[in-house]
Amino acid sequence: MCAATAVACCTQPAPTEGGKVPNEQKQWAWLGFERPEGVNPIISPNTDIEFDCPMQGKPMKWMESDTFNPAAAIKDGEVVVLFRSEDNSATGIGQRTSRIGYASSEDGISFDILPTPVLYPNPNDSQGEAECPGGCEDPRVVMTDDGTYVMLYTMWNRKQARLGVATSKDLITWEKHGLAFGKAYDGRFANDFSKSASIVTKVVDGVQTVAQIDGKYYMYWGEQWINVATSDNLIDWTPMLDENGELLKVIEPREGYFDSMLTECGPPAVITDDGILLMYNGKNMDGEKGDANYTANSYCAGQVLFSKENPAEVIDRLDYPFFIPEADFERSGQYPAGTVFIEGLVLHRGKWHLYYGCADSRVSVATYTPEN
Repeated sequence: MCAATAVACCTQPAPTEGGKVPNEQKQWAWLGFERPEGVNPIISPNTDIEFDCPMQGKPMKWMESDTFNPAAAIKDGEVVVLFRSEDNSATGIGQRTSRIGYASSEDGISFDILPTPVLYPNPNDSQGEAECPGGCEDPRVVMTDDGTYVMLYTMWNRKQARLGVATSKDLITWEKHGLAFGKAYDGRFANDFSKSASIVTKVVDGVQTVAQIDGKYYMYWGEQWINVATSDNLIDWTPMLDENGELLKVIEPREGYFDSMLTECGPPAVITDDGILLMYNGKNMDGEKGDANYTANSYCAGQVLFSKENPAEVIDRLDYPFFIPEADFERSGQYPAGTVFIEGLVLHRGKWHLYYGCADSRVSVATYTPEN
């Protein structure tokens, strides 16, 4: 059965439905991702390991409840997955403390996990006020040409979610730099809600690194809708504004589609021959405004193509998701409506490895071979 192997094989409604175009007619799209048989989930909660938490002042089972929403990077020929993990300090989504764990793999499938988190809230460091007690959530990671890693993640103090920036040379020891939008427009957006940042990358000689366009770094970001931001140094970011001086919304939810409730950025975007490919997470609205072909409130994954010359210009967009919740563990856990939340994407041994969160509870992988 195709559902056991291919993420793009879900049954599509008739091509004439609402004027939607089948994914297969979008030649620019990356279709045909496959879930490796018998390996998922690749990372699950662990009730045995502990670390001395500086916030709690005692040992904490930091992976006890849920592991999900992973970033990915290549280090010394291995795949490193940096995943969000929640302890069991409270009940309810967003009420426990999140930390970022580290897992490495030679093949991108079987992972070894470090016993302590590599990024976590600490009331004694420079970002304690922004990260305690909720923690560090939903990382995305890119590598620069000189081998520096840049992480954009959500800083959550249970008052306001805001994008934070950290850098590292080894993916284990991180320097926190604070708010991504702390300086832009004299701090206008410093305290506004922000999350989910996908920096634009390029692939040269099989190596994926951060890209520059006309001397600027670009990233797509946002949850309810998608905005674009630019940077000169990958640490301080400036959101783009529209003609009215408000945040520019380049992608928004579409009534009657799988992304009718929200559009949230996924893994780092990739420059292709056709344009800038951004994969994103779409949430389906309940009722008449949603897409009845997909479960209400479920998260499915879409793709959108932007211009390489003008990264804020949309060229095309998939009308159907290329990736939907299928396995039992993708439709249970913290988010029973079903979630495949894509967040990590790396090129390893000629295949793209897509890492995603399953119902806010597990981490899984799917792979895509470009020549196929």
